[in-house]
Amino acid sequence: MTGLRDILQPFVDDKTLPGAVALVDRGDGSEPEVVAVGHADADGAAPMVRDSIFRIASLTKPVTAAAVMMLVEDGRFALDDPVTPWLPELAAPMVVRTPSSPLDDVVATARPVTVADLMTFRAGWGFPSDFSLPAVGALLAELKQGPPQPHAVAAPDDWMAALARIPMLHQPGEAWLYNTCSDVLGVLIARVAGCSLPEFLAERVFEPLAMPDTGFAVPAGQSGRFTHAYRRGPDGGLELLDAPDGQWSTVPAFPSAAGGLVSTADDYFRFARMLLDGGGPVLSADAVRRMTTDWLTPSQRADAALFLEGQGWGFGGSVDVTPTDPWNVPGRYGWVGGSGTAAHVVPPTGLTTILLTQLELAGPSPLPETMRAVWSYAAA
Repeated sequence: MTGLRDILQPFVDDKTLPGAVALVDRGDGSEPEVVAVGHADADGAAPMVRDSIFRIASLTKPVTAAAVMMLVEDGRFALDDPVTPWLPELAAPMVVRTPSSPLDDVVATARPVTVADLMTFRAGWGFPSDFSLPAVGALLAELKQGPPQPHAVAAPDDWMAALARIPMLHQPGEAWLYNTCSDVLGVLIARVAGCSLPEFLAERVFEPLAMPDTGFAVPAGQSGRFTHAYRRGPDGGLELLDAPDGQWSTVPAFPSAAGGLVSTADDYFRFARMLLDGGGPVLSADAVRRMTTDWLTPSQRADAALFLEGQGWGFGGSVDVTPTDPWNVPGRYGWVGGSGTAAHVVPPTGLTTILLTQLELAGPSPLPETMRAVWSYAAA
């Protein structure tokens, strides 16, 4: 009988991956199937283990969305509220006249940016399908948006001041744009809560859910479990992006709510189970329902096809609405990380899949065969 190890081991044997940890839980009350294959480094010196720590990149986004929903349920703000009381830098943002317009060809916004605009990635800042647009270039150059580089990013107040100088690509509510809104939400959480984002997530998410290995830096004394991070070089070989004593050895000035967390398969499984169990002990069932509901129009989904591949978007993650192959299942919620990670839940069935690797994705799409293989195995 084929098992999860049989699915993953060939990708290590043919050197597609140095190693990986995967978890599949079918929601039937049995223990999850968890396997660790390969090594935490390309030299083969450190075997991969179940509790290896990974840079989870954009798997941070669902965690950020859950934190925002906690503040909504605390009564600190509503989803329809403008964000300017806490983010005054965004009181009068400008919009480029057309997406391809230069940065000085702008018009005023038609209405204020709301919390819901940020949660649905429709605030006006972020990545479209065309990365060559002038306003996108400014996000990459001035805000260091893109693959996480924690210690290269300015502190939150300076970062927000820089964002305020960059015009939006679209009017609030008009278009889905990737990534930037999550980082803005991280600043919002910290300012509303009156503490740093790492402190808020530790107190309200990681401690209640027993996620001791999750944070914006590797826990003290645990660097031996931290994987190396790689990308595929022009010659097809592996290039080192970050070592265990590198960018994630200390908490950065700007903890990225879009992609800054490290975690383990078991830690993230506890977050996933929270969603499947109706939010307890940190959220209500209604909050989870909102997170896992698609908020996009058909045209917005179509325009975001480079990232979403026909899926919708909830709060912090995609929602499958148009299944076209085994990768898509109606109601499935989750996301992928550019560092080579993926995690999804299917609320109707209780299925959870988590795949953690240390090989950076080549681009937003198509997704790697490793991710598709694990999902197809889990969904079979």
